[in-house]
Amino acid sequence: MAAEPAGPEDQKPQSDEARSAFVPPAGVERPAPPSDDDHPTSEFAIPAGLAAEPQGPGTGSASGSGTSTGTEPAGSAFAPPSTYGDRHPPPAFTPAQGIPMIRLAKEAPWQDRMRTMLRMPVTERPAPDRVQKSDEAGPAVPRVLDLTLRIGELLLAGGEGAEDVEAAMFAVTRSYGLDRCEPTVTFTLLSISYQPSLVDDPVTASRTVRRRGTDYTRLTAVFRLVDDITTEDVEVSLEDAYRRLAEIRRNRHPYSGWILTLAGGGLAGAASVLVGGGPLVFVVAAIGAMLGDRLAWLCAGRGLPEFYQFVVAAMPPAAMGVALTVTHWSDLQPSAVITGGLFALLPGRALVAGVQDGLTGFYITAAARLLEVMYLFIGIVVGVLLVLYLGVQLGAQLNPEARLIAHDRPVVQILASMALCFAFAILLQQDRSTVLAVTLNGAVAWVVYGAMARTGHISPVVATATAAGLVGLFGQLLSRYRYTSSLPFITAAIGPLLPGSATYFGLLGMAQGNVNAGLASLSTAVATALAIAIGVNLGSEISRLFMRVPGAVDAANRRAAKRTRGF
Repeated sequence: MAAEPAGPEDQKPQSDEARSAFVPPAGVERPAPPSDDDHPTSEFAIPAGLAAEPQGPGTGSASGSGTSTGTEPAGSAFAPPSTYGDRHPPPAFTPAQGIPMIRLAKEAPWQDRMRTMLRMPVTERPAPDRVQKSDEAGPAVPRVLDLTLRIGELLLAGGEGAEDVEAAMFAVTRSYGLDRCEPTVTFTLLSISYQPSLVDDPVTASRTVRRRGTDYTRLTAVFRLVDDITTEDVEVSLEDAYRRLAEIRRNRHPYSGWILTLAGGGLAGAASVLVGGGPLVFVVAAIGAMLGDRLAWLCAGRGLPEFYQFVVAAMPPAAMGVALTVTHWSDLQPSAVITGGLFALLPGRALVAGVQDGLTGFYITAAARLLEVMYLFIGIVVGVLLVLYLGVQLGAQLNPEARLIAHDRPVVQILASMALCFAFAILLQQDRSTVLAVTLNGAVAWVVYGAMARTGHISPVVATATAAGLVGLFGQLLSRYRYTSSLPFITAAIGPLLPGSATYFGLLGMAQGNVNAGLASLSTAVATALAIAIGVNLGSEISRLFMRVPGAVDAANRRAAKRTRGF
C-alpha cells in the first residue's frame, strides 16, 4: 500500500546549511529576473534573427578526422576553415621552416652592426651573442650602464656624431648581455635605460657632458676599446674595461700647447699661400695666427667663454693685414694674410658634425651643434669687423675686388693644401699613424676642387660638394679598414675647402658700408660650408653601399635612419 505524501505541516524545516546564502528569506518578495540586456553575450554567439546552419559530420570536434565541405562552417578553432582544401591549401602566414631569424654579419664592423640594430624596431632585434664572459649571476647592471655612459661621454665630448655614440653605447651593453637597452644622446646629455623584463622595474642612468675637447688620439683609443669589447676573440671584463678607460682619460695629449700654437701658425700660413700669397705672406699670416692663439689661451685661462676667445683670436690676423695696408706694404697681399687667419678659426669640425646629426634624424642635437657654430662664427665676425672698421677709419685701402687665387701655380697650391691638412691634423691631436693618410686625402680633395672650379669653370659650391664627398668616401673606407672613427680621416682633409676668402670679403664689404655685397659674399660662404657638410655625409653613406649590410640580403633592405619620406 503506497504511503501518502506528507503535508506541509509534516515537513521538517531545512537547516541553515541547506539554505543558499543568495536565496531571499521568507516574507521577502523575490526580485524579478534580470532582462537579457543585462547579460553580455559572447562575441562568437550568433546574432538574434540569424539561423545557424546545420553542421556536417566531422566538424563538431576539434580532433575529429572528418573533413569540412564548402558550405559547412568549422565547429572548433582547431578545425580547418570551410575554404580549406587538402589538395590545394592556401599559403600560410608562417612558413613551414619557421620565421627566419635576423643575424648580423660577424665580419662587419661593429659600427655598421649596431647602426643596423638601432634602426631596427625593438621587436625585430635579434638576441645578443654573449661576447664577454660573465658569472652565472650575470653582470652587474649598474656597473655596465656606468661604463657605457663613460664611453659615450668621451665619444660625444670628442666630437663624434650622435648616431655613432648611440651605436657604441649599444654595442657595449649588448656585449655584456644587456640586450633590452635604449641609449639616448643629445648635445650635452647621455642617458640609457635597461628593461630586465616586462614585469621588472627599468634601470635608468644618465650623464652630463660638461666639457668638450678635441683629441682624436683619445677618440681612436676609445673606439679600439669598444672594438675589443665587441670581439669574440678578445675577452675584456668589466674591471679590464674600467682600467683601460681610466688609462685613456689619464693619457696626456700627444702634442703640447706650443706645438699646437706652431701648428696653428702653419695652418694660417699654408692657407695664405693657398689663396695666392708668397713666402713673406706665409710668415706674416703665421705670426698673426700664433698671436691670436696665445691670446685665446690667455682668455681661456681666465675663464672667459669660448665666444670671447674666438673674438680675441680673430683680431691679430686682421690687425696684421690692416697694418700692412696702412704702412703701404700692399705687395704682401693683406687680404691673403687675413684670409689665412680665418682658415685657422672656422669651426669646420662642429659644422660637419651638426649637419650629419640633422641628416641622420637627431634634430635636437643638430640644432644645438649648429647654434654653437653660429655663435662661434659670430665671434669671428665681431673680432674681424672691429679691426676692419678701425682700419677703414684710419684710411686703410682694402680692396674688396682683389683676386686671391693664382691660376698659374697648381703645384704650389697642392703642396700648400697638404701642409694645411698636416697642420690641421696636429691641431686635432690626431694619432701619428693617421696624419699621412688625412694629408693625402686633403690633397686629393683640393685637386678635384681645382680641376672642377678652376679648369672646368664649374660652380665653386658644386665643386666643393664633390670634393667633400670624396673626402667622406675615402675617410669612411679608411676608418673601416682600421676599425676606428672616420673623423681623423675626414675633418682635417676638409681644411682646404673651408670658405675663408668668401667670409673675409663679406666682412670687408660690411665694414666698408656695402652691406648688399657683404651679405652676398657671406651667403656664398654659408652655402659652401653646407656643401662641405652635406658632401662629407653623402660620401660616407655612399661608401656604406659598397659594404655588406648586416642583417640584409641586398642593399634594398637597408633601413633608413629615423623616418622615411617624412611619414
